[in-house]
Amino acid sequence: MLRFHQLLTALLLLTAVPVTASVVSAMSSDTAPASILPQPESAPNRVFPAAGYAVLTEDAEDPDVTAMLADLQKRLEQLEKKQAGSGNAATRDVPTDRWNVRLGGHVQLDYVNWMNADPAIGGTPGPQDYFEFRRLRLVADGVGYENCDFRLQMTLEPETVGESSGRATSPDVKDAYFTVNEIPGLGRFRIGNFFVPFGLEQVTNDTNNVFLERSVPTQGIFTPDREVGVALYNATDDESVGWSTGVFFDGISDTLKERIDDNQGLRLSGRLVWTPLFEDDGARVLHTGVGVLYTDDQDNAVRFRTRPQIHEGPRFLDSGSLAADAYTVGNLEMAAVMGPLTLQSEAYLATLSGAQAGNLGGWYAHASWFLTGEHRIYERFGQHGAQFARNKPRRNLSVRAEGLAPGAVELKSRYSSLILDNFQCGNYQDLTTGVNWYWNDRTRLMLDWIHPVTTKDALFGGVTADLLALRFDFNW
Repeated sequence: MLRFHQLLTALLLLTAVPVTASVVSAMSSDTAPASILPQPESAPNRVFPAAGYAVLTEDAEDPDVTAMLADLQKRLEQLEKKQAGSGNAATRDVPTDRWNVRLGGHVQLDYVNWMNADPAIGGTPGPQDYFEFRRLRLVADGVGYENCDFRLQMTLEPETVGESSGRATSPDVKDAYFTVNEIPGLGRFRIGNFFVPFGLEQVTNDTNNVFLERSVPTQGIFTPDREVGVALYNATDDESVGWSTGVFFDGISDTLKERIDDNQGLRLSGRLVWTPLFEDDGARVLHTGVGVLYTDDQDNAVRFRTRPQIHEGPRFLDSGSLAADAYTVGNLEMAAVMGPLTLQSEAYLATLSGAQAGNLGGWYAHASWFLTGEHRIYERFGQHGAQFARNKPRRNLSVRAEGLAPGAVELKSRYSSLILDNFQCGNYQDLTTGVNWYWNDRTRLMLDWIHPVTTKDALFGGVTADLLALRFDFNW
């Protein structure tokens, strides 16, 4: 924190008060005299307009100057907070001739209990309780060469049971990209393996989303995960309008990260967002967005399937392999931050072309509320464009006798829907509610109660279940 005389020096410079070099030097010195110019004892605080000097003594305090100093201090704190919390390399101290590298990691421990499951529910594996390291990852981030950054993120957790016959597989490549920022007329250019710019919930990092898993229509259904490709991101000067677009291969495996085939497949994505309201340092936000995703499928076969909003277990809805050589997905986004209360929703409509042409859709809506008064942190131009960032408690969890503090507590509820009626595969509805307890901005405990419901055309018919999912999540 700057001392009083340092703040006053900055204030005089900012407000263009004419001060001589000797005055500035004296005010920035630890041995500065109480008065720069001689003056009588009866006038401890005087102004000499003819000379342009503003002379203050240590025992005098002008109310206007005090208010201006407080405002300057607030602005400096906001700037420091923005520089410390932003994932945009352009706002950080970027060296011009080398990389600055930071190592990090991410650990999530999950335990899922099937409290109730309809006897008709089968699958491999069936409705069984499980523990797993949902994410166990190492990350290297770097910034350098004036306007560049990179990220490499590798997994250590085993592959999903049922996807690899229950065997551990080699580490997956998640993020592996290089970025050039602040290109005139273009904005940000990125190449490598990263999130396809499409959808709000998908491009928000899982450490910053509210629930254990992304919603049913988002995760692996209408929004692709990370793909290999290139993308451009840009925004207006005030960041109220942002746009992004990208070209990617279709569905290259995270484990293999290669494809030897004359037909590589293609994804084209575009996203446009508008934030008409951003006030009180992000405590009041209105976000809207629209996106389109076109996929020329690599093997001319499309499949849509989902399990309840957990990582392991039976899939409740499965379209089977559909003969479609391409499909297009449209997306609408909405989010509103109103202090402790946040509302978020997205809707999707997909159109398939080919032998089995048709439409399918889905949507979700959720609300979260901080009992302890915080608000969700929204970034208008973050790492992947407009997204939600890491939440931060007003006071970190403390159990010391001299400083007890609860951290932050967030209540949440979400409704999700996936509709495959046009392919006689049924519908899936899902109600999830729970609570998050943030110990600090990088550690939290999460609890979700999940209640899925399917119609009679679904994989196991019309069934219901109740699941309790617990996660301990920390990263560095």
